Amino acid sequence: MTQETNSNIRAKVWLEPTQVDTLRNACYDDTFASYLQQRNDAIIGLLYDSGLRVGELVQVDVEMLRDNNTALYLPANVQKDYPNENTPSAVTINLDSETTRTLNSYLASRWKETESLFPSRKSNRISEQGIRYMLHAVAETADVQPFKLDGSRGDPSDVTPHSLRHSVAYRMLHENNGNTLYDVRNRLRHRSIQTTERVYDHFRRV
Repeated sequence: MTQETNSNIRAKVWLEPTQVDTLRNACYDDTFASYLQQRNDAIIGLLYDSGLRVGELVQVDVEMLRDNNTALYLPANVQKDYPNENTPSAVTINLDSETTRTLNSYLASRWKETESLFPSRKSNRISEQGIRYMLHAVAETADVQPFKLDGSRGDPSDVTPHSLRHSVAYRMLHENNGNTLYDVRNRLRHRSIQTTERVYDHFRRV
């Protein structure tokens, strides 16, 4: 595999933890309808904690939250990849206490009671494009400039659900708790450690 090909595989855009905080705070700007503010914060918080792909997030139902919203149960059919090379199976993702608090607050005051965890204005289930549109709008309000592989800084329009997934890996590898690429692999549920190495090994040197 050539160096150029390897570069194409690597995570190219990510946010540091303080930037994610700025992003989440911007959800409460008066620009956004008050009844959507907690929902948007909960979406960003869950993405940044769990590492879910956007296609997985839109399929999450309220009943998939377990143990007083401290864990998220993902059935096998919701997942794109699995954390091992064996028969696909459901997984349970333990959530950070801050994510649990955010979800509790959001669920206590949802403007629409739906089976899906995240409805939209017009539908009982937000779409992938709806999440991308919301995230772009919040990033523009926050004026967040993500980090890029070439050392430059991106524009708010570069903030996507997948850049938040990359940000999970960045956070884990820069926290002082001994996380390894294997831990990142398990959190992001890559099929193999080789995928994790190709995409995120450079984060250990950033």
